[in-house]
Amino acid sequence: MNITLEDALGMCGLTEDEVLAIAQHEHIEEMAAVAMGNDLLQSNEGTVKIMQFLIEDIQNAQAHDKKAHAAALKIVLKHFVENHMQPRS
Repeated sequence: MNITLEDALGMCGLTEDEVLAIAQHEHIEEMAAVAMGNDLLQSNEGTVKIMQFLIEDIQNAQAHDKKAHAAALKIVLKHFVENHMQPRS
């Protein structure tokens, strides 16, 4: 049985756009980004690291005058912060 990207996304707690941003930032395959993202979500430090990936990618897109990509990543960042940046006890 093969696990699809959609299956993996359903188990990790990240959106497809969040996973794609991790894959882009880390230059890895999508399924590897799912695993990495899932691991990072397990701690406050990990969620901060994902947020930093997104911020760096936004800055990079802006530096290369990729306004549409930067705008899309800002939406991903907003969603990520709203859904994953809650302090853990």
